[in-house]
Amino acid sequence: MTIRSLLLALPLLLLGWFSILLTVALVTDEAPAYVVIFPGTTFMQELPNDTSILAISKFSITLTSGLPGFAKSLYASGAWIVLPAGLPGCLPLPQERQP
Repeated sequence: MTIRSLLLALPLLLLGWFSILLTVALVTDEAPAYVVIFPGTTFMQELPNDTSILAISKFSITLTSGLPGFAKSLYASGAWIVLPAGLPGCLPLPQERQP
């Protein structure tokens, strides 16, 4: 693989991964929490009532709620980027063996 093709492939890989995360957040309610990247100044005032704040940083806020379609309600509250948080990944978690 040449350097030129690597320089093209890596940004495309990141863009594809980012697009999949955005789609998972919008289409499913599987994530236990969501990260809002670059929340606006009035975003906190527009949150749904049944919202719990898990973490806050300078550039993001992590939220959870039991509401169906929570990611869509975050976009309605003024979020620009909503990503799922706390998903286990592509592989299923191993089952615990019971004696």
